[in-house]
Amino acid sequence: MRIVFMGTPDFAVPSLQALLDSGRNVVGVVTQPDRPVGRKRILTPTPVKVEAEKHGIPVLQPERLRRPESVEALKALQPDLIVTAAYGQILSKAVLELPQHGCINIHASLLPKYRGGAPIHHAVMNGDAVTGVTIMYMAEGLDTGDMISRVEVPITDEDTTGTMFDKLSLAGAQLLLDTLPDLIAGRIQAVPQVEEDAVYSPNITREQELIDWSSPALAIWNQIRGLNPRPGAYTLWNGDVLKIWGAGKPDKAESSVSGMEPGTVVQVSDKGIRIATGAGILTVTELQPAGKKAMDAAQFVRGGQLEAGTVLGR
Repeated sequence: MRIVFMGTPDFAVPSLQALLDSGRNVVGVVTQPDRPVGRKRILTPTPVKVEAEKHGIPVLQPERLRRPESVEALKALQPDLIVTAAYGQILSKAVLELPQHGCINIHASLLPKYRGGAPIHHAVMNGDAVTGVTIMYMAEGLDTGDMISRVEVPITDEDTTGTMFDKLSLAGAQLLLDTLPDLIAGRIQAVPQVEEDAVYSPNITREQELIDWSSPALAIWNQIRGLNPRPGAYTLWNGDVLKIWGAGKPDKAESSVSGMEPGTVVQVSDKGIRIATGAGILTVTELQPAGKKAMDAAQFVRGGQLEAGTVLGR
């Protein structure tokens, strides 16, 4: 069984490691091209490329996998199976038809919910209690293929998108190992997705990062943890961006101060900055003023610049 693995970010690395650790014959890796990273714009390989090179596996990095020369390079690897995980490009029909056992994808949601590029962000931002990983056959549409296997993973109050990335990447790697024997033996009974139940999760926009203080405190809390560690939720303070990285779960019994404009700072203390919302009080515990590093509320309060009565969002 000649396997070609396609993936790009940290999320995909455990699945590649699982294939290698279990003795599977990974004959090549396809990942995105090296990109400039950081303020100095240093050309940096993808995490999957770094892992592949540790094991001496040939790496392909086509700008566009749909180009004929890219398809030919992939064809030369003679894959029996293609496994993808957060690769970042939709596979063409020519690629999908290459391997005898098809192309399968490790997707970080319980399909057909959260098709698209940001399923983990949306699950946390929407306040879901459970998400998971689905392994599916790839089709020409966006995450529309028949489902092979799945596993549920709970989202706790302490979770952020960052912690869920870690949990789901490990869950996906294990699910891949559990699924491969039946797939290779032809024992898989794939289940079509119910199109009417499809929910899409496009990449996060700048507008979704901005906190609307007229929203309920619970929705803002989910937004903050859903955008942590990137790209981050933010508000405006004296016209500058103020990133909000952490907040306590709102108390449902605590209502906003009557007549107070949403975004108004109610109280400033070492334990947190209490802010009025459209429904309830939100206690911010970690934030980052423009041009500075992230800090907890106690560090921020010692600066003495934010006072009760200040209205954020302006």
